Amino acid sequence: MQATQLLQCLPIKKIIGTLPENIKDIAIDSRNVQDKTIFICIKGYTVDAHDFAQQAVDQGATIVVVDHVLDLTGDVAQVVVEDTSRALGLLAAKFFDYPSKDLTMFGVTGTNGKTSVATMIQNVLQGLGVRSALSGTIGFNLNGVMYDSANTTSDALTTQQMIFRAKAEGCRGMIMEVSSHGLVLGRLAGVEFDVAIFTNLTHDHLDFHGTMENYGNAKGMLFSQLGQDLEKDKHAVLNSDDPWSKTYAGLTPYPIWTYAIHDENAVFQGLNIKYHDEHTEFDMKTPEGTKHVELKLLGEFNVYNMLAATAALYCKGYALDDIIQQFEHMMPIKGRMQKIETGKLPISIFVDYAHTPDAIEKAITAAMPYKEKKLIFVIGTGGNRDKSKRPDMARMASMADYVILTTDDPRYEAYDSIVGDLEKGMTHDNYACIGDRAEAVRHAVEIAEPGDLILFAGKGHEDYQIIEDTKYPHSDAEIALIAAKEKFGM
Repeated sequence: MQATQLLQCLPIKKIIGTLPENIKDIAIDSRNVQDKTIFICIKGYTVDAHDFAQQAVDQGATIVVVDHVLDLTGDVAQVVVEDTSRALGLLAAKFFDYPSKDLTMFGVTGTNGKTSVATMIQNVLQGLGVRSALSGTIGFNLNGVMYDSANTTSDALTTQQMIFRAKAEGCRGMIMEVSSHGLVLGRLAGVEFDVAIFTNLTHDHLDFHGTMENYGNAKGMLFSQLGQDLEKDKHAVLNSDDPWSKTYAGLTPYPIWTYAIHDENAVFQGLNIKYHDEHTEFDMKTPEGTKHVELKLLGEFNVYNMLAATAALYCKGYALDDIIQQFEHMMPIKGRMQKIETGKLPISIFVDYAHTPDAIEKAITAAMPYKEKKLIFVIGTGGNRDKSKRPDMARMASMADYVILTTDDPRYEAYDSIVGDLEKGMTHDNYACIGDRAEAVRHAVEIAEPGDLILFAGKGHEDYQIIEDTKYPHSDAEIALIAAKEKFGM
């Protein structure tokens, strides 16, 4: 791309030096720089890319975007802007020619349920023969092939690269989990969403946002950023059982599709819900009348998730009966209220990603119908993250018969600090504090008796623990199965 053409998206800038004629690549990590690259210097929490600008030039960068003039040697032009993060969003979208405009883009935001709703939408699309991509907590799923990603919502450059790649691979749709961090930090700059979906809003990430009001307003950016061009076929899908939906409905002029279990006025409503050992069934009120649905997914929250996904697909023209048919064949989502295959073991084992007070309450409520005797609940929380939610997490965990308080990616925080904060919320004495998560998992199995159900919460699909800044292999399910087979002689 011509350098002057690319930089037209930055109307306010100062250019030091002579611009090259063309740019072949764009980068924010100096290690990824090749010949004729434009390198954008982003200030992160721990690293400032301005410190690596000379290294980028030495590797072939011919333009660096900075927020102050640097003392650089070599044949390089410096483009000085006030905010390099904002410039990144503009440049990345321009460089890849705004790829989201050529796909049907679904954005899913909310505290809990983003991964499940996003995965459900992709599974239905793939079942209907529609090539699609998904980016979020579990990684980047491109037509069924999974690639790792660092954050729920990737940086602006990676986001545009993923969408461009999805387009190049022939995808017609892409689903993105949209985090509040991603919205506030501008990681979605240049992404043109067609359907914005809201799951729920509960206590989380207040270490970043400060207050629930700020957190809620951050989520609302997804709906306000749908725009005002009513010639475009855009929609908002809102959980009308959550009071924040009224706020979000006022942020966009596009059609509002509501779903709920309790709100009788919702467009899509789950009624007469029945829970069975291996499936959930309910009646779904729809614009086309009431439909009976049977899911191989467990728990009330999965009814909510299915309603959200159904509304999102229906509003874009997919046939309701086809959507329901795909759901009835859909297998449980990895790490989301997932029942682990235990063979002839006399105990039941579930894993879930619940890591907020609300999600913990819903996970335990969902598990209750499946226990024969005790419900043993293992819950941990991450180190160096929102401490204010920890007592509330344990208070909800107290719904279980026996609770094991542990850690979840302790990072640089001491075990005793994390577990001590959790312990403040316990409402009964049937619990243990075990900072080492692997030891906590084994303890859950040690105290389990035939007929008991163990629910491991917090890690879900993840197969690692972050201690300091290193990822160590860890799987709740694998550790539990090994311990259970040893204990019960199988």
